[in-house]
Amino acid sequence: MSSSYFFSSVINNYLSEPQASLLNGIIFGVNLKTTKIFYEQLKIVGLLHIVVLSGMNITILAAIIGSITSFFGKQISILITILTIILFILFVGPQAPIVRAGFMGLLTLVAILTGRKNLVLYSLFLSVIFIAIVFPRWLTSISLLLSYGATLGIIFFGQTSSKNQLWRELKVSLAAQLFTTPIIFIYFKQISLIAPLSNLLVAPVIPPLMIFGFLTAILGKINYFLGLIPSYVCYGLLTYMVWVVETLSKLPFVFLQF
Repeated sequence: MSSSYFFSSVINNYLSEPQASLLNGIIFGVNLKTTKIFYEQLKIVGLLHIVVLSGMNITILAAIIGSITSFFGKQISILITILTIILFILFVGPQAPIVRAGFMGLLTLVAILTGRKNLVLYSLFLSVIFIAIVFPRWLTSISLLLSYGATLGIIFFGQTSSKNQLWRELKVSLAAQLFTTPIIFIYFKQISLIAPLSNLLVAPVIPPLMIFGFLTAILGKINYFLGLIPSYVCYGLLTYMVWVVETLSKLPFVFLQF
């Protein structure tokens, strides 16, 4: 049993459902343990991916650590960030999708820091070779295809020089949806028409949830009262997320299934 399950029990002590399952899924990738109704609502609004560890988690973690350690200088900051990502993978457990996300995240991190689009594409190509050699069975994984689809969409259509944060978030979300929607349709015969909006509304709370979620788990393991304040923050953010899911899923004609 990985240490993530060891710490997920701490989260369960602080939060009720579905908030506890959402947070454990977001920061640890623990399988969703909530009602079937809420699971279906997540599917309708296109947010099931938030409770599965992916390249998004690695990217957010890298951005947070990179920002915190920036005063050390670029090279040291990069080394610390890479080490943190490796430790994170070991912490949550070296399962197939997590290792894949970590490998892609490390390559993408180098590309982002150097600001070279061609390096991003080269990194994706290297990751395919790495996976084909070391983990060939992953090549047919739907999570792998969705991850590559989202990354390619963001590379080709998600970049913008606009300083408008809302537009930047929307463009990234739409770019990722553009490439992943056909894959989802082919495999699952379903389309969430509301997914771009739901992702846009939820995306801003993911980074603080990762920060305060880890604080809740680690401090709460030391002493229950130490984890209370960060758990309150998490509960507020998660309750907002639950409201978005429940509200948007009730709208008509937002989900097509064939």
